Amino acid sequence: MSARKLTSWIFRCALAVPFALIAVDLWTGFLEGARWWWFVLSTVLAVVLGRVLNRQSAPAAEQGAEAREPVGIAAPVAGRWSALNSPADRTPSHGTHAYGQTYAIDVVAEPGQGARPGPSLLWPLVRRNRAFPAFGAPLHAVADATVVRATGTRRDHLSRTSLPAALYLMLVEGTVREMGGVGNLLGNHLVLDLGDGTHAAYAHLQRGSLTVREGDRVHAGQVIARCGNSGNSSEPHLHFQLMDGPDLETARGVPFTWHGIGVPRNGETFEASPAPAPRIG
Repeated sequence: MSARKLTSWIFRCALAVPFALIAVDLWTGFLEGARWWWFVLSTVLAVVLGRVLNRQSAPAAEQGAEAREPVGIAAPVAGRWSALNSPADRTPSHGTHAYGQTYAIDVVAEPGQGARPGPSLLWPLVRRNRAFPAFGAPLHAVADATVVRATGTRRDHLSRTSLPAALYLMLVEGTVREMGGVGNLLGNHLVLDLGDGTHAAYAHLQRGSLTVREGDRVHAGQVIARCGNSGNSSEPHLHFQLMDGPDLETARGVPFTWHGIGVPRNGETFEASPAPAPRIG
């Protein structure tokens, strides 16, 4: 087991310890008045291990090695979209290097003014996925590649775009998913081997929408799944990233640039046209 895998496993255990201790104490009174000390100590341990995992997962450039040049690929979406949590604004884009997320980007469909519901303070508390134009949108292979991971059976949940729902996602739902491992964070997902030590990950896919299986060979532009709202997701969107390996627990992020687009900044809308898939027959 690699050091990063071991750290990730201990980190997830540390997240679970405070909840387990409180449950045991409330049931048995075993810890008596010391329960909060145990809770604080376990939480501090989880924070420290999270920082260690983040440092271990940093790209080579931050560890004194030569930086990788951005990999040029086609866009994974088609039509008018906008970017969130973009590496063009900061790295790591999602606040952590863990799980190969250094250069990850989130994109949401923006087909027209007002087509995508904005966040709400209190109401509606949640929205159905069909209210978001990204839900069910086709996703495309960014290059000729081989499918090395494919998971498509997790459910699509309702949106988490109101303030109470967002807090629930961050403080409760996200923590529980983190304890369950990276697959629970990604929801339905695909990992493609692009060759030359580069892998592409697509996360939060629609349940039952995957058109490929592990071992399949795909071509640039081919529809491989549809955008969903599974895993640790606030609304239907695509989380996309490049990595240096197929295992997200040990992979490091790889920078990318989309042909004809570059890397859109946060809030920037862009028109995408993926590479055309070759004709068969």
